[in-house]
Amino acid sequence: MKLITIGDIAPDFSLQDNNDKTVHLSDFRGKNILLSWHPLAFTPVCTDQMRALETHWESFEKLNTVPLGFSVDSQPCKKVWATALVLKKLNILADFCPVGKVAKDYGIFIEDKGTSERANIIVDENGIVKWVKVYKPISQLPDLNEVIQVLSNM
Repeated sequence: MKLITIGDIAPDFSLQDNNDKTVHLSDFRGKNILLSWHPLAFTPVCTDQMRALETHWESFEKLNTVPLGFSVDSQPCKKVWATALVLKKLNILADFCPVGKVAKDYGIFIEDKGTSERANIIVDENGIVKWVKVYKPISQLPDLNEVIQVLSNM
């Protein structure tokens, strides 16, 4: 499995979100998309990562960017977690059936753990990958100021 690279066409997907809606990458043509991957719901760093996306929502809007959260958790789990986190704007998607298929398409699935890496991938308004960062160690909280800076320079 090869990590997706800058310049690649981002694979489309069809995933259920925390609002019981089916979301496709292609739904967002004309906007930049931040695909923000976390390993598992209800864990401390993942919680902080998703809350930070919600907190920075207006900054993303100003940059014509839609942030989306992803993990291999099921849709009912994502729904309960989003409610617990009081997410009002951020959609978190379930890469659950089959488990990790989209993470595999992007080259960030960890086979022996059954989860994704912690990663941020920026896709431009035409569906082209513009930035990829996998966070090591996996417990590292992504720096959204870095992500916002990248988006500002696009």
